[in-house]
Amino acid sequence: MNAEQAIRSLEADYIKTDLPEIYVGDTIRVGVSIQEGGKERIQPYEGTVIAKRGGGINAAITVRRVFQGVGVERVFLVHAPLIASIKVLRRGKARRAKLYYLRDRVGKATRLKQRFDRSL
Repeated sequence: MNAEQAIRSLEADYIKTDLPEIYVGDTIRVGVSIQEGGKERIQPYEGTVIAKRGGGINAAITVRRVFQGVGVERVFLVHAPLIASIKVLRRGKARRAKLYYLRDRVGKATRLKQRFDRSL
């Protein structure tokens, strides 16, 4: 067994199989596990996927939301143990792979058309 096969077999234990298909432009809710003191709770983070990168265990998504008038972006490693769940709320119609142009837009201009040909 060469090095690449050994790495793939180790990664296979940590790859999540229950994830939905995520596309750029989708509105998703990510359940992030947060530890406060001795307690652990799941905090939802809802926003639009503006970028995807990597593959396999290194897959990551960038999620953007506007909170109190300020744009907040967070990068999530999809297969990280801190990610409890990912739920697709709405499919958006995007014509490009990275939606960084949404950073310059304000208010209703940040909305994407909904797409109905992909299931939730």
